[in-house]
Amino acid sequence: MIAGVAVLCVLSLAAWPSPAQAPAYRAPRTADGKPELSGIWQALNTADWDLEGHAAAAGPVPSLGAVFAKPPGPGVVEGDEIPYLPAMAAKKKENQTNWLKLDPEVKCYLPGVPRATYLPYPFQIVQSQNNILISYEYAGAVRVINMGARTKAPADSWMGWSNGHWEGETLVVDVTSQMEDTWFDRSGNFHSDALHVVERYTPRSADTLNYEATIEDPKVFSRPWKISMPLYRRLEKNARLLEYKCPEFAEELLYGPLRKKPSN
Repeated sequence: MIAGVAVLCVLSLAAWPSPAQAPAYRAPRTADGKPELSGIWQALNTADWDLEGHAAAAGPVPSLGAVFAKPPGPGVVEGDEIPYLPAMAAKKKENQTNWLKLDPEVKCYLPGVPRATYLPYPFQIVQSQNNILISYEYAGAVRVINMGARTKAPADSWMGWSNGHWEGETLVVDVTSQMEDTWFDRSGNFHSDALHVVERYTPRSADTLNYEATIEDPKVFSRPWKISMPLYRRLEKNARLLEYKCPEFAEELLYGPLRKKPSN
C-alpha cells in the first residue's frame, strides 16, 4: 500500500506543470497579427534619480526638509555597475556634484532614450502597421518608430532616430543619432554622440511590459551594458496623458542671466 501511494504521488507531481513549463504570455493581436502594445504605461521605480542602486539622501533644497529628498532604490543596471572608462568616471562625478546646474531635466530639455521611459510621468504607445508612435507626458516629447525598411537619420536630435522590428512577442527598437546633451538620470550618468541604444518591449501580462535597453557608447563606456524594469499600464478611469509643458518653468533658469534688469 505504501509503495502504491508513493507511485501515485510521483505520477501526480509529474503531471502538475512546473513554473518553468508554464506557457509564455501571448499578447492580443492587432489587425496585422502583431502583439498589441497600445496603451498608457509608466515605470514605477527610482531610476530617474539613479540607475544604479542607491540609498536615500537629502534633497537639493535643505529648507524644504523631506520634500524632494532622494528616495532609495535597488537599481536597474544589470550587475549594478555602469562600466565607465576611467576618465569618463571622473566626469560623471563632476556632473553629479553640479546636478542642479547641469541636468537637462532641470532645464526641461527633451529627455532622450532611454530616460524618457522611466521619468516619473506616463507615456502612450499607439500602433499602426507601418509606424509606432510613443508620446510622452514630460515636455510633450514624441518619437516615431519606423517599422518598415531601415532608414537613416538626417541629423542628430534630442529623441534620436528609431527603427523597429518584431522578434516574436518582443518589439525591438534600434535608436541612434541622439544629441549628446541628454543624461540617463539625476546622478550625472551621461553619454557621448556615439550613443547606441537597443530597446526591447515584451508583454508579460495584460497590464505589464518588460522593458530592456542595451546601451553602447565606446567613447564613454568600456563595454555595452543593460538596464531592465517592468512597465505598468495605467488603469484608472479615463486614463490619458495630460499636458506638462515645462519650458515656462525653466525660463528664469535659462534666460534670467540675460535680463538687462534683474527681476524682482
